[in-house]
Amino acid sequence: MNNVALVVTALAAILFVARILRGPALPDRVISVDGFVSTIVIGVTIASARPDTNVVETTVLVVALGGFVGTAILARFIERRGG
Repeated sequence: MNNVALVVTALAAILFVARILRGPALPDRVISVDGFVSTIVIGVTIASARPDTNVVETTVLVVALGGFVGTAILARFIERRGG
């Protein structure tokens, strides 16, 4: 079941990357980056649920916090730029 979840998460990540590359405006790209970071967090969480892995849940917290701060900074940049 973990493998299916990882495949679906990887597919979502690929679609987010496609949207990052194709997005017509900067806000679209920022939302796509946020979604991509979320899929990374989900993927690491799924991988840490496996019994034979050494993935630490602290990694999930660090990536999630980094994604939140990055999105907040980019949103502030867009707001000041007026776009």
